Amino acid sequence: MRGRQSACCFTGHRPVKLPWRYNESDPRCLALKTRLYAAAESVIRDGTEHFICGMAEGCDIYFGEIVLELKRRYPNITLEAALPCPSQAEQWDRATRVRYRALLARCDYETMVSAQYSSGCMQRRNRYMVDHSSVLIAAHDGFPGGTRSTIEYAIRRGLKVVDVPILEE
Repeated sequence: MRGRQSACCFTGHRPVKLPWRYNESDPRCLALKTRLYAAAESVIRDGTEHFICGMAEGCDIYFGEIVLELKRRYPNITLEAALPCPSQAEQWDRATRVRYRALLARCDYETMVSAQYSSGCMQRRNRYMVDHSSVLIAAHDGFPGGTRSTIEYAIRRGLKVVDVPILEE
């Protein structure tokens, strides 16, 4: 695994906080995915070789799939799944669990942050990702929550933060 100096992690919203919710064919979702692809490719061109994905529903899954797509053009990059706990996807619908497992199976590394679910395991996962990265790509709407907390933690830790707005201005 690469060192912090060439690693990038990601934070973003789950579908319930996105204007299109679960409708990924919505033009706003497609536009966000295009912006995420461009942001990830930009950090690759700046020397990033390792990406860390928190594997949550929504933007995390988009990001992981985008990194795998970029891997076809940049075969030297790696993708790590940072899992908050073994039961992360248990309550998701069947289709999302299948997608999650397919993404997880294609990751180069897997890190389980907590042995079981606890109220703090998601935050622990987010801190792990930031602590092992030099860049954070953030898809955020500006409102309080886990994504904003992760951005604030990354800023305190001195990471470069690449802001990818949920909606185009």
